[in-house]
Amino acid sequence: MKYPIAIEPGSDTQAWGVVVPDLPGCFSAADEGIDQAIDSAKEAIEAWIEAALDSGESIPAPSSITAHQANPEFSGWIWAIAEVDPAVLDETVERINITLPRRILARLDSKARAAGESRSGFIAHLAMTH
Repeated sequence: MKYPIAIEPGSDTQAWGVVVPDLPGCFSAADEGIDQAIDSAKEAIEAWIEAALDSGESIPAPSSITAHQANPEFSGWIWAIAEVDPAVLDETVERINITLPRRILARLDSKARAAGESRSGFIAHLAMTH
């Protein structure tokens, strides 16, 4: 997925600001130039999408840069594309094999039972909260 991003140029004393117009409230910043600004935008987009999915919200589709360039709010800003791996939207359940010592597995199962979750559900919960 390719989201257009608006980058406000920085300086020696001001960070580069980044806004993702298609994702309300999604923004980031970078101290070291446009490449870092694009990378930080990718991280912000992935975090925004994760939070939206966790709260059951829909994910807006990316629009074109041209659609946003007419917005006077972004006058003088640099436009770029932040490409995000579509796997961050993939809710397909996938079976995996993991290898753990029995003592760790026993501890994991005990904690899952105490939380009222399955082993898989507990592992997913841990991954989403830590």
